[in-house]
Amino acid sequence: MEQNELKKALQAFLFVSSSPVQIAQAKEALDEDEAAIKTAFEELKSEYEGGSTGLKIIEVAGGYRLSTSPDLAPYLKKWFKKQSPRLSRASLETLSIIAYKQPAVRAEVEAIRGVNVEGALGTLLDRGLIRIVGRRETAGRPILYGTTRLFLEHFGLNTLRDLPILDEFSEFDLSEEEKERINNLPSREKALRNSEGKKNEKSEEVARKNRPDRQ
Repeated sequence: MEQNELKKALQAFLFVSSSPVQIAQAKEALDEDEAAIKTAFEELKSEYEGGSTGLKIIEVAGGYRLSTSPDLAPYLKKWFKKQSPRLSRASLETLSIIAYKQPAVRAEVEAIRGVNVEGALGTLLDRGLIRIVGRRETAGRPILYGTTRLFLEHFGLNTLRDLPILDEFSEFDLSEEEKERINNLPSREKALRNSEGKKNEKSEEVARKNRPDRQ
């Protein structure tokens, strides 16, 4: 497929897709090499950024999405007068804790927030922003929660590494109560180790169990 034809096809995918277009999906649909698709996407990104269009292509949740330019936000807010129901402050706080601490159990979230979070967890599960990722191997085997791909899409993140570092927030933007809550949250790096290192930890455990007795 010629480069121009490839880019036209990718633009069509971006236009009709309700979720970020993954390179693997495009490869399957077009029977093209992943490197060629990646190059075509990058060329499209440059063309949209350098043109006079009000659209741009962004990388989010591991894929590509057609988006509006940030400077058009004031007009779009007037256009969409009826907003979809927003997350409550309680749900946002709960989601933030899970995002940085994941995988996290309900008791940990409640210990930081200081209130019952059952309702907030239900809302976040219904919205598809968090999911059950397993159970902790402790008494009662409490449910572990983590964020979803939709969470990345909703907040315009490509990976969890794009989460803002907590130190970037100014103390003047927070109340005393919020400062205490933030101080109880782990760093972004710890959150990544918790979420990405879980498989390595499990693999090491299996290896120890299967290792021949050397005594």
